[in-house]
Amino acid sequence: MTGELADLHTVEAVCETVVTHGAEAVGAAVASMTLLSDDQRTVLLMALSGGRAGDKEEWSTFPVTVRTPSAEAIRTGSQLVVSGPDAIGRRFCDMPARNAHTVVALPLSTGAAVIGAINLTFTEARDLEDAEVEFLGILADTCAQSVARIKAQKEAARQRAKLEFLAEAATELASSLDYQVTLANVARLAVPTFADWCAIDVVDDGRLRRLAVAHVDPAKVQLAHELAERYPADPDAPHGAWHVMRTGRSELIAEITDEMLTAGAVDDEHAAIARALHLRSAVTVPLVARGRVLGVITWVAAESERHFTSEDLALAEELAQRAAVSLDNSELYSQTLAAAVQLQRAVLPHALATSSRWEVEHYYSPAGRTEVGGDFYDVVELDDGRLLMFIGDVMGRGVSAAAAMAQVRAAVRAYAALDPDPQVVLARLDRMFDHYASEQLVTLLYMLVDPSADTLSWANAGHPAPLLLRPDGATQLPAADGPPLGVGTPTRSADTLPFGAGDLVITFTDGLIERRGEDITDGQERAALAAESLAAQPLDQLVPTLVSKVGDPRRDDDVAVLAARRLT
Repeated sequence: MTGELADLHTVEAVCETVVTHGAEAVGAAVASMTLLSDDQRTVLLMALSGGRAGDKEEWSTFPVTVRTPSAEAIRTGSQLVVSGPDAIGRRFCDMPARNAHTVVALPLSTGAAVIGAINLTFTEARDLEDAEVEFLGILADTCAQSVARIKAQKEAARQRAKLEFLAEAATELASSLDYQVTLANVARLAVPTFADWCAIDVVDDGRLRRLAVAHVDPAKVQLAHELAERYPADPDAPHGAWHVMRTGRSELIAEITDEMLTAGAVDDEHAAIARALHLRSAVTVPLVARGRVLGVITWVAAESERHFTSEDLALAEELAQRAAVSLDNSELYSQTLAAAVQLQRAVLPHALATSSRWEVEHYYSPAGRTEVGGDFYDVVELDDGRLLMFIGDVMGRGVSAAAAMAQVRAAVRAYAALDPDPQVVLARLDRMFDHYASEQLVTLLYMLVDPSADTLSWANAGHPAPLLLRPDGATQLPAADGPPLGVGTPTRSADTLPFGAGDLVITFTDGLIERRGEDITDGQERAALAAESLAAQPLDQLVPTLVSKVGDPRRDDDVAVLAARRLT
């Protein structure tokens, strides 16, 4: 039997084996094995051999306080051998009369605690020798060790599953800032390992909105949504999601009774639907971040017939804590992103207003990632007919880059209003950066076209050089002059080239020409060749075609292009 028990992997199998072989080995008419429940108050009948019809159902569970051999062995932790019908009847008055002449009860002890008992009933007088009692004691010890081993293995597997679940959930929560998709995946992870149902509700404008539902039966997910819509939860209910949200305290309902379903139902149809869902147990925990309840997570046991424990509650609370942080971060990020996007939209012009003397086109494409960048540009036609245009790039991303972009663009326009000369504007910007000790680095290409003199003047603070196209197709690439803004106060110089009717200048940020593993000069040459082949096209066609031909869709960077052609 010891060898056989070592190969068993369930408590039920151990109990059946011990009862069957034990009864056969000692010739007992009735043999049973019971285990003490987790609450230490109830005894569970695990296996029965012999006895009468109905005994297994009648004695499936009973209080540990009853006067039966098994209950007394569990309470005292001692072996019991009682002979004679009268003695048995007096001592075990709750034991059903079964023509018993000798009763043996063996406690199952793991050393630390008594976990159950084996009961043997003989219908004939039996005088057990010491060797037989010793044998039965060894049988009980072997059985207890097997049960303890299996329970320990199950506990280890359960703990491992919890850790794996939390690790997988943490990975999922960290994988995306789209909290709706993320929390839906977290709900799915909990089913069916820890629950048959998992629902996540978040607070939206003072109301609970069901964000995600997962169930072992996908057909019931829609039923759950319909139930929530037809019968919204009472905000003043003393239990459930609203109560947890109001109080910020978790709720464990170890057993959901029919009385609870009836009391919580709005009408008979509501109660019928609730019963059809086969609800058995529930855990509801708040999503709390920075002292604010963001929503609730609810686990429900149904088809599995399991009952949640305090350990399940602790696991759900740990998951909720991580989910709340992720949700809060997502909300903060969304708010920050919205502010940055709004700021960027306020800075980038929707349209470039110029006179009929100019053809102007612009293009902007944010990177594939969600943060805003620092690309900016603008075109201003001065009262005297000169055309001012500039394009720049603030290093970095997010709100700080967008804020710096707005400041620099405003400063350029202000300095240009005083004196639009390229050398003067960049010198003043250098002094501004030096005075305010900005940590942002900014590249800037500033150009001024004077139709009366047929010239293009520019100053370049570390920005990619522009493309200059003549009607005859020749392309010139003026070199950058000087470091970016924010690197001291270098002496800036301005260059001037002829710029007549039909000439075209194209400027861009580095997102257009840079590619991984390639020198930036290769990108500049590629842009020049593409622009020359497209020079005859209208700018509203040339610019987007240039981007598609030259840009690298794999590169995660913003792309801005600004082009101006002199018409007269």
